[in-house]
Amino acid sequence: MSRFIVRLIINAVALWLTTLIVSGVSVVPFGDGDTTAVVLTYLLVALIFGVVNGVIGNLIRIVAFPLYILTLGLIALIVNGLLLLLVAWISSLIGFGLEVDGFWWGVLGAIVLGLISWLIGIVLKPLVGKTR
Repeated sequence: MSRFIVRLIINAVALWLTTLIVSGVSVVPFGDGDTTAVVLTYLLVALIFGVVNGVIGNLIRIVAFPLYILTLGLIALIVNGLLLLLVAWISSLIGFGLEVDGFWWGVLGAIVLGLISWLIGIVLKPLVGKTR
């Protein structure tokens, strides 16, 4: 359970940094937008992203495995961009959350999000250790 919480926080921080770097990706907080609402919104969007990436993303990776081989993994950029757009759509159904201005912003946002998440994971791994 603690590994899940650490990954959730890493993804939320990575998402926050992505919205600062990529102008086509933003998060609209719920309520009046105070600090608590903003933090909870990022955590909720990170949770949605984790579920979408874990369920739908893995299913796509399994089904499209030959395409991944054929394109030497470059199709992953497109798939991750589409998954980010899916998260934006799901969060728009609840009235707040992730907003992506278009497909290519989604691809760029997914690249930046993945890199930042990876870097934070590398930095925190010695501090957190094995969280099982």
